[in-house]
Amino acid sequence: MRVMHLKPAILLSLCIAMSYWSMSALAQNTDVSNLYKRSLAATCANCHGTDGKGVVGGGMPLINSLTSEQMLTQLKAFKSGAREGTIMPQLAKGYSDEQLEIIAQQLGKKQ
Repeated sequence: MRVMHLKPAILLSLCIAMSYWSMSALAQNTDVSNLYKRSLAATCANCHGTDGKGVVGGGMPLINSLTSEQMLTQLKAFKSGAREGTIMPQLAKGYSDEQLEIIAQQLGKKQ
């Protein structure tokens, strides 16, 4: 078996290149995760407006005043059937509990 000996400068260059690649991959993973979270929350914009701000007098509840916990409670109530609504029960059933948590965290009022 032949053992390769690398000069310290080459070894250092390889380590730097690999750490740069790792940081780049991690940053891309974070970007993808953030995009996924924002896209889930954006599905609410059709009825509740961008970031849940809605249109005052538009007929849809303004949800931007709810905390993440309050929003998650309401979303789970729609999903389970504990809370009635016209379209929200059907919509909520289309999301996993994890997705509902993400939506609530994205749109819920930050304290």
